[in-house]
Amino acid sequence: MGTKKQIGSREAHAVRAFFFIGGFGSASWAPLVPLLRQRLAIGDDVLGMLLLCVGIGSLLTMPLAGALSTRLGCRRVLTATAVVYAATLLAVCLVDSLWIAVPVILFFGALMGCVDVVINVAAVIVEKGIGRRIMSGTHAFWSLGGFVGAGLYGVWVGALGLTAFQSTAIAAGIILLFTAAFSRSLIPYGGGGGALVARPRGIIVCIGAAAFIAFLSEGAVMDWSGVYLTTVRGLDLSLAGVGFSVFSAAMLLMRFLGDAVVQRIGQRRVAVGGALLACAGILLVMFAPADALVYAGFFAVGIGSANIVPVFFSLMGKQDVMPIGTAVSAVSAMGYLGILAGPAAIGFVSHLANLHAAFGILAALCLAQACVGMYVFRRIS
Repeated sequence: MGTKKQIGSREAHAVRAFFFIGGFGSASWAPLVPLLRQRLAIGDDVLGMLLLCVGIGSLLTMPLAGALSTRLGCRRVLTATAVVYAATLLAVCLVDSLWIAVPVILFFGALMGCVDVVINVAAVIVEKGIGRRIMSGTHAFWSLGGFVGAGLYGVWVGALGLTAFQSTAIAAGIILLFTAAFSRSLIPYGGGGGALVARPRGIIVCIGAAAFIAFLSEGAVMDWSGVYLTTVRGLDLSLAGVGFSVFSAAMLLMRFLGDAVVQRIGQRRVAVGGALLACAGILLVMFAPADALVYAGFFAVGIGSANIVPVFFSLMGKQDVMPIGTAVSAVSAMGYLGILAGPAAIGFVSHLANLHAAFGILAALCLAQACVGMYVFRRIS
């Protein structure tokens, strides 16, 4: 597994590269969804259940991944997972049976969950070892990977006329290239000790609750902002994606600036103030008298939300309730539950009342997140 050594910029660059791989891989998966629907000749109901397998697979491995990184080391786990991840992307392109698709996509989701946890474990350890903030910037590279992956797919398929398999093969090759270039610089050890299955306890429950709200809000904006703009605000369908685009751009910008901002004003102000700004942004989206102000609201939500999760992940290196690996596993699983539950919860509330009320609940949750953040920072300095 390797002995611990002085952590420096090489390890930080390797963490950034693997965050990029995670985002790039996720973006490379998204265009394969309509391909699966067409090849398997299935309806939206079956497709929805199939996509749920991604979430189920992730939730199966997230509570275990921290312990795995402890036993095998972050380098071994991330290197092996990235290689298999690339191969599984190609396998998805070749699936022609629903009975094969289910285990393949479950396995793909399991790989995604493992990468998500272990790269955050590595980031917490490297940030603690290097002695300066890198967490927000590393999360920005995940977003950057997503932007690059989505953009390149459009170039390969739209401009160059490549098939889905050819474009996915190129994406898999890029993942393998990054893995070969940076895997040796990953830390060879994990987050130390802990149970095989991560169960949150103590202050970790509060951090997980804050992550749950953060991911729930992000998932809700991703899936429901377009519906809100077209049905509640009455905008043209062509403008449905603008809200999420503005939100995503704001998050990416603020994550690249986040480490410097946290260094300047402190983690507490960034996390608590960010939650309050996100709340204000949602209220602006709900009550803005002009459409331009609605987009300003989505921008504010993105700016406020951007560094909440990175700040809370950084706190894993300061708490002593659980080992880093199992703490990150527990919080990641709780956060991912937010991504899965958020869109469904918004739909449920919208059905019972209306979408306006559902966004109001999002604003209230952001206020609750600010309160949880204040409590966490009183417990962890």
